[in-house]
Amino acid sequence: MSETPDMSDFESLGIRVGTIVNVDHNTGAREPAYRLWIDLGGEVPVQSSAKITERYGTADLINRQVVVVTGFGALRVGGFRSDVLVLGVATGDGVVLLRPDDAVPPGSRVS
Repeated sequence: MSETPDMSDFESLGIRVGTIVNVDHNTGAREPAYRLWIDLGGEVPVQSSAKITERYGTADLINRQVVVVTGFGALRVGGFRSDVLVLGVATGDGVVLLRPDDAVPPGSRVS
C-alpha cells in the first residue's frame, strides 16, 4: 500500500505555463495525437504528445498557452519523446486544454 502524497510530492513536480511553438501529427501514436513543441522559457522547447485532435486543429494550437506538468522522466509516445504532460479536462467533445486567462511569460510557475 502506498503512502498518501504530501506537499513535498506536489512541489517536486513543476506546474508551468508554456507556449506552443510548433505542432504536427504524431503518426506513430496508436490513437490520433499531436506532437507539440512548447516554449517554457529555456533555450530549447520541450516536447509532448497530446491526444487533443478532437477539439483542436494544428493552426489553433500555434502560440496558444497551455498548462503543463514537469518533473516526470521523459516518455516515448509513438516514437516521440514526451518531456511534459499537457493538462486538460476530458469532455464528451474531447479534451479542453487548460490555459491562463491572460498571457504570461513562458515557464511561469502555477501557484
